[in-house]
Amino acid sequence: MQAAGPRVDVLANVAGIMDHYIPLGELDDDTWDRVMDVNLTGAMRLSRAVLPLMQHNDGGAIVTVASEASLHAGIAGTAYATSKHALIGLVRSVAFYYGPDGIRSNAVLPGAVETNIGRTATPEVPWAMERAKVALASMPPGAAQPDQIAAAISWLACDEASDVNGALLTADGGWCAA
Repeated sequence: MQAAGPRVDVLANVAGIMDHYIPLGELDDDTWDRVMDVNLTGAMRLSRAVLPLMQHNDGGAIVTVASEASLHAGIAGTAYATSKHALIGLVRSVAFYYGPDGIRSNAVLPGAVETNIGRTATPEVPWAMERAKVALASMPPGAAQPDQIAAAISWLACDEASDVNGALLTADGGWCAA
């Protein structure tokens, strides 16, 4: 009897850091590299690593946490917004190329969530934060709890969502509708 190989049915790409609302003209290379490494490159490498396992097992689900900032500028600094926009391209590219192999790739786009990401959200450029307040003004009061975002991730990963591929599920308390 042949031993079963490793199996991965679901990957949730959840890591993320902010960039202190730093606009492009003030952005240093270290901040750019750190934000891109955590928010984009990490998700790319993990997704790439599980693809052969999912292909071998005839499918799987990759769910990536992007952000409301994936749809708008001004909700964070340049590095964060760029990394989250790029995640959408990654999610949809995986959906396009690997969907025929039974691999689904979708994204959850939360607004504010009660996490420790605030440690990297403290504004460092006062005038940039004043501009960001315009975009943030329509944000619903309060923040989502992590388990609310986990429920959206879980749904996209489950069999009930078997026909959902390349989708962006906003979980932002209606912020995108404002």
